[in-house]
Amino acid sequence: MGTVEERIQKSETRIFKAVFPSTTNHYDTLFGGTALHLMDEVAFICATRFSRKKVVTISTGQIDFKKAIPAGTLIELVAKVDSVGRTSCKIHVDIFMEQMYSELRETVVSGTFSFVAVDENKKPTPILDDLD
Repeated sequence: MGTVEERIQKSETRIFKAVFPSTTNHYDTLFGGTALHLMDEVAFICATRFSRKKVVTISTGQIDFKKAIPAGTLIELVAKVDSVGRTSCKIHVDIFMEQMYSELRETVVSGTFSFVAVDENKKPTPILDDLD
């Protein structure tokens, strides 16, 4: 399986999306709830790839919305394991915004999500077998 550090590296997860009008509010910017949904999804995938176990979201840390994300832009969500406990892991997620027709790229949303590994009875279980 490799070291914890190798597993962290291999589990980094990236998702790209185009921001279409169907995902925007009346200000023509991405709904905050849609951004949170996408962040939780990429964080879940990252935590699953890291642990290869069933995981559930148990909390979110502070989410910082630094800039509105307008329709007609591209976003990249990047999730990385930030820390590992006995039954849980914390995932840091950044959303980067890119203009479609220029090289401009900036971090616009950042936050953390915590996950716990669960067994078949939905009880916490070690996140990694080799950390028992």
